[in-house]
Order: sequence, then C-alpha cells, then structure tokens
Amino acid sequence: MSLNLVGTARAATTTIHFFLTSYIQFSRRLSYIFPMSTPIKLKLGVAVVVLCFVQIVSAQTQKGIDTQTRKIKEDANKTTTRESGEPPARSFDWGKGKTEVRDRLPNPYKLNSRRDVLVETIMDALKERKMVVDEASSRLKDGIIVTQPFVFSKGPVITQNELNRYGILTFADTAWSRGQYTLTIEVQSIDGIQNNVLVNAKIEGRAGNGLTSEWRTVQSSGLAEDEFLAKLVEMVTGNSPDTPKTTDQ
Repeated sequence: MSLNLVGTARAATTTIHFFLTSYIQFSRRLSYIFPMSTPIKLKLGVAVVVLCFVQIVSAQTQKGIDTQTRKIKEDANKTTTRESGEPPARSFDWGKGKTEVRDRLPNPYKLNSRRDVLVETIMDALKERKMVVDEASSRLKDGIIVTQPFVFSKGPVITQNELNRYGILTFADTAWSRGQYTLTIEVQSIDGIQNNVLVNAKIEGRAGNGLTSEWRTVQSSGLAEDEFLAKLVEMVTGNSPDTPKTTDQ
C-alpha cells in the first residue's frame, strides 16, 4: 500500500510540473497534444479539467500519506509513558510450568539412620543400580564400601559424550572406546542416629591410538556421586530429589 501511494504521488507531481509552466510553454505543450485546428477554448477547457483532476489526486494522495504517517507516530507513542515520555520498562515472560533443574546434592550428605541400617541400605542401593561390591576392598564394619568398576559406556560413538558428562576430559586427541567408574562410599557417624555419607568416584576411560589402548583416569565431574546420593536419599527418606518440580514465574 505504501508503494502504491508513493507511485501515485510521483505521477501527480510529474503531471503538475508538466502543466504548471509559463503561458507560452503551456501553449506549446498543448500543441503537442491537440491538433493545430483545435479551438483554443477547447484546449484551455481540457487543460483546466486535467489540472483539477491532478489537484484532486494530489490531495487524496497527500491525505493517504498523512494518515499513514499519523498512524506510525501513534504506534510509536504507545511505547512511551504519558508522564515522563520515556520507554516503559519491559518484562520478559519465560513461560510458566517449566521444570526446575535442581542443584547437586551436598557431598557428604547427612542422613538420619542407624549406621548399620544405613550400610545395609547402601548395599541395597548398589544392588538396584546393578553395581557389585568389592568384598576385598570394602570394610563394612567401619562403614566403608568400595564397588567394582561399573561400565557406563561402550563404543566410540557414545563414549566421548558420556565421559564428558561423568568426567572432565583433558585428552582432546584421544579416541575413547569405554567408560567406567568405581565408587568409594564412607559412612561417617555423627551420633547414634545421624550419619554423613561421603561418596567419591574414580572415573576411567579406555583410550587408544589405533595400536594400543589403556585405561586412563580422568577427573570426576561429580555426576556419578550425585546420582548415587539421589538414589540413596530416595531409599532412606522415601522422597526422591529428582522428582520433577515446576516453577510458576
């Protein structure tokens, strides 16, 4: 619509410039349009009609342009306040009902339970996660449980990504084929019914260069420890920290 108005305005302006000239130039230009035999009165009459038409078109065009300009200004003024004339503060709605991502659980984590009962619960939690206890390295009476290596990733396609989740990789040019971790869990008594549970994970990746391969220890990201603590808290308290929660913002 804006392009049509501009085109019409330009055409009207060009026509006006053609006719609004001196009398001599006006007469000469009429001679190009009408034959020489045409009476001068007829020429002038036609010229007056054309000028009137051009004036009407120009007025309507200008009216349309002014109306559009006024609308644009009104829309722009809506974004300013009447009192100060400054743009109002904008508020962003990030949506309601979004799932809240929880923070990592404290490590060590305090639990209310007798030490022997808590050790048994830890054993059940490991069994449910299909992790095997290393009987030779563990000292259950002292509240120390050590697991055998748990393989969490196989194959070069997914191992790189999984190791990036469970560990902090510093070997950028290494091809990883497997990933595993070992948990060491220690129950530290506070009193008769309160204990701190400390979990440490040893993260290892099977690295190779095409000729040889070896297990390399990488720094833990804390994910393996947090996953086990979340499972243990759920079994002890009956409430899972991973239960989805929604934020109403």
